[in-house]
Amino acid sequence: MFDVLIIGGGVAGVSCALVLGSAHTKPYASDKKIGIIAHQKASALQEALFNNAYGIAPGKLGAEILTESLEHLANAYPHVQQIEDEKVMEVKGSYPLYTVVTNKNEYATQSIVVAIGASNTFAIEGLMAFVEPHKKALANKNRIQLKNDDHKVTDGIYVAGTLAGWRSQLAIAAGSGAAVATDILTLWNEGLDSQVHDSTKIK
Repeated sequence: MFDVLIIGGGVAGVSCALVLGSAHTKPYASDKKIGIIAHQKASALQEALFNNAYGIAPGKLGAEILTESLEHLANAYPHVQQIEDEKVMEVKGSYPLYTVVTNKNEYATQSIVVAIGASNTFAIEGLMAFVEPHKKALANKNRIQLKNDDHKVTDGIYVAGTLAGWRSQLAIAAGSGAAVATDILTLWNEGLDSQVHDSTKIK
């Protein structure tokens, strides 16, 4: 049983996982089980080249970021369970108990973060009722998003990145995933505003 299961191993999904994973020293998050279904085959980063992304050296390949970000997550926060080589087919149930069905397994989780691309090939049963045309993409691109209010689709289901209706920029997707993570941390902290920062300052 996961407390939160992230669907998607691209920028938004891994960014969300990194922030959630970094909260393990906080009393309200120390016992939380976090998972990420790290499906990356359809990620827009596979063919990306970055020259204009904050904090990333010019010439960096998106394919390298995909690999390195999951390595970073595994090394820094090994308690975040990475589920590889599985594709999500269906979401069943309602808050606080969802079942995420993949092509290989089923997982029980309290909350879900959907962080996959905005392609109109989106086909996760149980979420299709939330699909609508992307509000910030050209109509001829046929992009979609999930209906949401500040990333929240419905109780226990969040969406991040381009599928949340944001434009396709790495910095925006990363910020979207991090924003969802802080919303979940705030929920775990009984509604008290929460975020996680590391510092070189001696306490």
